[in-house]
Amino acid sequence: MAIDVFAASRLNRRDCLGIAAAGVGLWFQPRSFDLFAADAAAPARHDLLVRTETPFNAEPRLAKLPEGFITPVENFFVRNHGNQPTIDPQAYRLTIDGAVDKSLSLSLAELTEKSTRVSVTATVTCAGNRRIEFAAEKPVPGVPWDAGAIGTAEWSGVRLSEVLKHAGIKAEAKHVWFEGQDQIMANGQTRTFGGSIPLATALDDETAARVILADRMNGKPLTAEHGFPLRTIVPGYIGARSVKWLSKITVSDRPSSNFYLAQTYRLVKENTPENVAAATPIYEFLTNSAICEAKPVAGTGKYVVKGYALAGGHRGNRISEINLTIDGGQKWQPAKIVSPVRDFGWVLWSAEIDVPAGTERIQVKATDSEGTSQPARSPWNAQGYQYNGWHSFMVKKSV
Repeated sequence: MAIDVFAASRLNRRDCLGIAAAGVGLWFQPRSFDLFAADAAAPARHDLLVRTETPFNAEPRLAKLPEGFITPVENFFVRNHGNQPTIDPQAYRLTIDGAVDKSLSLSLAELTEKSTRVSVTATVTCAGNRRIEFAAEKPVPGVPWDAGAIGTAEWSGVRLSEVLKHAGIKAEAKHVWFEGQDQIMANGQTRTFGGSIPLATALDDETAARVILADRMNGKPLTAEHGFPLRTIVPGYIGARSVKWLSKITVSDRPSSNFYLAQTYRLVKENTPENVAAATPIYEFLTNSAICEAKPVAGTGKYVVKGYALAGGHRGNRISEINLTIDGGQKWQPAKIVSPVRDFGWVLWSAEIDVPAGTERIQVKATDSEGTSQPARSPWNAQGYQYNGWHSFMVKKSV
């Protein structure tokens, strides 16, 4: 049985051309995994803008994001902390242990045979998206992302909650840890990437499967760079919680001790051990938006402006309005949402606005259904996470 838990109409290129930032699942038979090796072998680098070569990190040109509500794999940003592992799907096992009644070790076929296949449409965004805007104020470490470290895909797999129930959850359980297979060299040490989420989020199936163990992206097996053969997808949370190349799930009474939850992906003014220990891990992404394209309409003094907006990542919170300004926020002009509006997903928007000669920049801000609007500028933090100030497009001056 296949269930589409966030069913929505697709937008074609004509419907949403130039706009910037539900799939149908098939029941897996064991032989389905024979398809993976060929599909996952080649890196999906295409025309991405490379931000670091080793490890490979890249994002699409912003003008590519408007080409559809669902981001094609070739236009989806790639985030790696180390070199991607090579995994034999036939030998692969997923371990579930910790505060469970029985530990499990499942092959890919066993995993899907024991659980119902579901699909979710969700936006994944890196916590460092738009980091270059922090760096313009003060140097920050990390991948120098523009506003393209974001994308929306149709993810297909099995509910994490259902898998955990197969193992049996003990009363003391409060968190679910994820561990990947990538090996990361840092400061003379080798680490694996991982993290955790609260158990309440893992079990959040109130109206849909929120957290899934995904093996397909946009109807096809995951590519190597997007986590083949299995990854977590945690809608509403920063991309670091959607762990790729998943190898192990541990149920615990405390958050993960993995470096990427315990010592980084936290908002701190100074990156000292004391500040990091006192800060809490980042889970949900913030309300945000960006202009991906702004083109003049010949002979009119107007611009067609397009972009994406994303509401803060918890259930029921959605974008309610998007506004543009050409005078630093003194006056605002509304944009129109031209895509589906749903939990845990971006919307695409468009506007035609007057842009008088001499205008230096167009800026955008979004407001969510809880009344939270983007600030004019984000407070600086030492690791450059969660920039969500008004996004600017610099207007080219007339010759």
